[in-house]
Amino acid sequence: MSGAPAFTHHVVVVGGGPAAHRLTEALLARDNPALRISVYCEESSPPYDRVALSTRFEEPENTLLLGTVALWDDPRVRLHTGQAVVELDPGTKTVTLADGTAVEYDDAVLATGSSAPRPPIPGNQDIAVYRTIEDVDWLVRRVEKLKHQLGRVPHCAVIGGGLLGLEAAGGLAGRGADVSIVHSRGHLMNAQLDEGGGRALNRLLAGQGYHLQLGERPVALRSNAAGRYGYTLEFQHSDSLPCDLVVAAVGITARDELARAAGLRVGASGGVVIDETCLTSAPHVWAIGEVASFEDTCMGLVAPANAMAEVVADRLCGGQASFEGFDTAAKLKLAGMDVASFGDTFGETPGALEVVYADPAQGLYQKLVVTDDARILLGGVFVGDAGPYTSLRPLLGRELPAEPSAFLSSSGGGEVDLELPHEAQICSCKDVSAGAVREAVSGQGGEASCTDMGSLKACTAVGTQCGSCIPLAKKVMEKEMLSQGVEVSRAMCEHFPQSRSELFDRVRAAQLRSFTEIVDHFGAPADSAVNLGCDVCKPAVASMLAAMHDEYILGTGRGGLQDTNDRALANLQKNGTYSVMPRIPAGEITPAKLAVIAEVATDFGLYTKISAAQRIDLFGARIEQLPSIWARLVDAGFESGQAYGKALRNVKSCVGSTWCRYGVQDSVAMGIFLENRYKGLRSPHKMKFGVSGCARECAEARAKDVGIIATSDGWNMYVGGNGGATPVHGQLLAKDLDDDTLVAYIDRYIMYYIRTADRLQRTARWIEELPGGVEHVADVVVHDSLGVAADLERSIADHVDRYEDEWAATLRDPEKLRRFRSFVNAPESPDTDLKYVLERGQIRPATEQERDSADLVLIGPTIPVREELRDYAAGDSLTPGVAVQEIGA
Repeated sequence: MSGAPAFTHHVVVVGGGPAAHRLTEALLARDNPALRISVYCEESSPPYDRVALSTRFEEPENTLLLGTVALWDDPRVRLHTGQAVVELDPGTKTVTLADGTAVEYDDAVLATGSSAPRPPIPGNQDIAVYRTIEDVDWLVRRVEKLKHQLGRVPHCAVIGGGLLGLEAAGGLAGRGADVSIVHSRGHLMNAQLDEGGGRALNRLLAGQGYHLQLGERPVALRSNAAGRYGYTLEFQHSDSLPCDLVVAAVGITARDELARAAGLRVGASGGVVIDETCLTSAPHVWAIGEVASFEDTCMGLVAPANAMAEVVADRLCGGQASFEGFDTAAKLKLAGMDVASFGDTFGETPGALEVVYADPAQGLYQKLVVTDDARILLGGVFVGDAGPYTSLRPLLGRELPAEPSAFLSSSGGGEVDLELPHEAQICSCKDVSAGAVREAVSGQGGEASCTDMGSLKACTAVGTQCGSCIPLAKKVMEKEMLSQGVEVSRAMCEHFPQSRSELFDRVRAAQLRSFTEIVDHFGAPADSAVNLGCDVCKPAVASMLAAMHDEYILGTGRGGLQDTNDRALANLQKNGTYSVMPRIPAGEITPAKLAVIAEVATDFGLYTKISAAQRIDLFGARIEQLPSIWARLVDAGFESGQAYGKALRNVKSCVGSTWCRYGVQDSVAMGIFLENRYKGLRSPHKMKFGVSGCARECAEARAKDVGIIATSDGWNMYVGGNGGATPVHGQLLAKDLDDDTLVAYIDRYIMYYIRTADRLQRTARWIEELPGGVEHVADVVVHDSLGVAADLERSIADHVDRYEDEWAATLRDPEKLRRFRSFVNAPESPDTDLKYVLERGQIRPATEQERDSADLVLIGPTIPVREELRDYAAGDSLTPGVAVQEIGA
């Protein structure tokens, strides 16, 4: 094509959000040479991904830009940022900009989106909103400023318990705030979840430390400048909520002011009315996204906005596409929350059946809605384990290939290997079908075949917006590759083309000892960012180096590779303090050591609890206190229990033949030996062992990664058992083993797992994915089919010889201790305004809500508070003027 393009049709897009971006993409993809597209964006940023807005809390440098900048370099497109359209005149077919410029159009598309409303209550001018990048950046700055000004954790109230509200709450909590969620209904996400799913979500969030105030709307926000908190959120029937910051995420208000002023028809609840072609009541004026009202509904989800954009693009190019209605599927993007729903979640279809699995104690709820013959899938709700969501959503309205219960992983079923029909939608954001993925892999249409996610994204745009479809797209891609005899890539991440096991072998063979060396030898050469690594490869490499060399986990530049808990050698808790868990092998402990733990807990004001792993957990330590606590524990003979690492956590044991009249083997001695042998050994995921002294199985060994059960003829060894949300029973590997053979088999099994498993892969999943499963493991471990048994045993022996307690090593080195300060210039004196609560006779830090209640909280300087609490716990009287009421007695 030579010369200037002969544009004859001008399309003006008003708005610069995801819908405008998708419309521009769709128009260019149709390659109509007559079209000229002008996009007027009120914000200063090009269109960005509002679906991923919550990631801005933790990644302030992330621009969230949609697509590539090449889109806006196309000669057919002009993007005008920071230019608002203030008037639309359908009669003259012009729009007027804020500077007075009139722009003519042949077709105009309203993609003005929506605004975030504030509750109509007194004081709402002081309520922040969560809607744009600018909103998130302001919230981040505000929380950090409050921390500095108040000298404590700020308390934030989020009004709205829908998708946006929970994302805002998660972002604020991630910045270190204490968060209350205020919602008018009895359960959260009531627009997406039925009551069972919502109640399960309530329990999950409460368990993560969020405060829930449900069932009532606030009636006012009062300034409280003279009090501890800046504001008080008031309710008609419930107690007032003190807070430092209030954020509203209570739905959307369509930005329909242009349409109203131009005389276009608007919906009763707002929004520009459109028909099935997305045309408004004015000729040549279309509306898409959140501003569009279809069947009197405006929807704040990305999938229907994209569908509308495709319809308008098709119509402007002479097609006959129609908008078929809203796809209401939703997935919550919140750390630690696995929540999703799609289709008829409330079972409103006549004759619908609901197949439900619920475990309220675990916060698990799964439901499938099917037709009355249990064949056609109508919808689903998943809380606590949303694993089936990705595979099931494309089957909405289709016949299930198995009984509904087979898809409920929590009830003993699991993910069925689905053969999706070609027309099944994989990616709703970009409208990519399973057939399109398969065609891209096979290279149909003369294109090069796509055999990795990078090329598949570039070819089909699958997974390039919200990203939730990537696991399913990858599964379809890999299945198609296997059917064509193409090798499937197992790259660990974009920075390393090798799988974790491949990289482990290469690093071990080259005897490399640093991340930089590994990058230089094996990193992706085309990626200049590889030197920085990512959250996938850095901890994985750190684990490999620790498993190979047993060097100090934070030494020689490895500290920056670790996860938060590994960096502190302790477990971070929700209130910003840490828990300390010394190793107690097999649960056996002397009275003298028990006394030391009691003294440490008393002197440092720590909450104590016996864990499920037969150890004593000490909660509430500040980071600068950790060395002092561990100095006392190490001096008494304790070691780190590695409760913070991906390593052996514990070996659980019954009392065995020493005391139990049913015991046939000494399970305690075996448990102590095994825990001391494998302690500190880093692995792809955490490991737990169990040793039962008889077939009564009191140590629950078959629910452990390695389970050992005594028989009169020796030991039976089980492997691949895991607890958690989806429990798996261990499988018998070998039976009637003597002590030496048992230990040799465990050595081989554990080291084979460490060398060959994927990152963060539990032993159960590792065995499932190995060709041959447990039979293959038995061939390697028992029969030495690969000829590596001696090498595997030697690696474990080297680990035993090199092991050094991480806390003992830290205490010996002043430079290592410098890491354990709250700030670089932190003072030596402790906080003098700590607040504590007595709960069932023990001290724990007060929550934000409890700190305002004088009758529940003891307040004062650190040491006197501990003395008074200790006296109180012993039954003595308290210092006059200090009011304490013990809770939970």
